[in-house]
Amino acid sequence: MSSIGTGYDISVSTYSPDGRVFQVEYASKAVDNSGTAIGLRVNEGVVLAVEKLVHSKLLVPRSNRRIQTVDTHIGVATAGLLADSRHIINRVREEAQSFRDIYKYQVPGKTIADRVGQYVQAYTLYSSVRPFGSSAIIGIVDNGGPHLYMVEPSGVYWDYFGCAVGKGKQAAKTEIEKLKLSEMSILDAVKDAARIIYAVHDNAKDKEFELELSWITKESGKHQFVPKEIAEEAEGLAKESLNQEEMKDD
Repeated sequence: MSSIGTGYDISVSTYSPDGRVFQVEYASKAVDNSGTAIGLRVNEGVVLAVEKLVHSKLLVPRSNRRIQTVDTHIGVATAGLLADSRHIINRVREEAQSFRDIYKYQVPGKTIADRVGQYVQAYTLYSSVRPFGSSAIIGIVDNGGPHLYMVEPSGVYWDYFGCAVGKGKQAAKTEIEKLKLSEMSILDAVKDAARIIYAVHDNAKDKEFELELSWITKESGKHQFVPKEIAEEAEGLAKESLNQEEMKDD
């Protein structure tokens, strides 16, 4: 941290002389040190994919998932501190349930993203709390069709066609920008999501990882993990593509 930040990063409620809030930047850095998470929105639905780094061989496979179902039509993928991610996911569940209890129908995408964004932003306002070191990618299919939102540690959220967060986000964004999402089927989106996660994973520096894949299709309107056979096919194609790229480089 430069000398200009000295003393201005103690409290989240303090601005630096050049208008920065260092605690929020530190929270974003915690997200950037996490495994990559991406979301793809196509005409048929939304696909979420996460590179869940495995920190120990003793861990039970598929435990502490980075992708969670928060309502029948909403899935959330997170990157950053796992405990913070769990708290945000629980908050999304509470908001979705509260909306359903009051209005008697499923919460729309814009509403849930706005409520979660406001909640996260509230933790950047007071010196007694700290920002969440986690970003959430919210995939949803409502009456307006599929939507994809990403809530940042600052509380800012955007509606995306494709987004990425985590340590490989820049490379992942570059790959996503090459895709013609408006013309893709959801099966193609699953395959490309798996390929991108494998492409941005750094075998030299990173630990082993588990690939998590889920989707929300317009046909079913439900968030589900991608069926095992489809996920295995996508993972196999991703590994094959990665091997071909390595052979070209050699």
